[in-house]
Amino acid sequence: MSNVVAINAAANEHIAAARQTSDEMLLGKIAKGDRTAMHVLYSRHSVRVYRFVLRMVRDTTVAEDLVSQVFLDVWRTAEQFEGRSQVSTWLLSIARFKALTALRQRKHEDIDQDEVLDIVDEADTPEAALDRATTSEILRACVAKLSPAHREIINLVYYHEKSVEEAGEIIGIPQSTVKTRMFYARKQLAELLRCAGVESLAA
Repeated sequence: MSNVVAINAAANEHIAAARQTSDEMLLGKIAKGDRTAMHVLYSRHSVRVYRFVLRMVRDTTVAEDLVSQVFLDVWRTAEQFEGRSQVSTWLLSIARFKALTALRQRKHEDIDQDEVLDIVDEADTPEAALDRATTSEILRACVAKLSPAHREIINLVYYHEKSVEEAGEIIGIPQSTVKTRMFYARKQLAELLRCAGVESLAA
């Protein structure tokens, strides 16, 4: 019995130590086959990756499958991480590629970055919209009505708190393009919020 207690204590210490380890160090351990490090990295980032891909694919089952694929790739390719960006940025780059691949295969969403989806529901009045949902729900709904390219920028910069440089790296576009898309995304979002009757967020 004492051996079991000692083994459990050692395992708990190992997990606790891993949780205090930086993402970069965890990847180094994962590259050497450390399953505990993989578990800790997954626990640390899986929810963020899930929310990121869910906003792109809009399907919970597909999003869950993509998260599994992302972390399977991490397990297989951890040694390829070169440390030129944050680990979270690297993870979202992998996630974005997989989400876009899933969208192309599904062919349900037009990924043309210049086309804006249908925006205004004529049946909705501002009062009805406010009665039906909280301000945060209205905001999420308005973000969902942006074009895929603009939604992606809002998602990365505001929800995932990525810098212009990091957003450009994840998407694979110049920083100047990120800034341009941010400008038009915010302009479009402000108009959507006004249409929804949320003047305070549209300002």
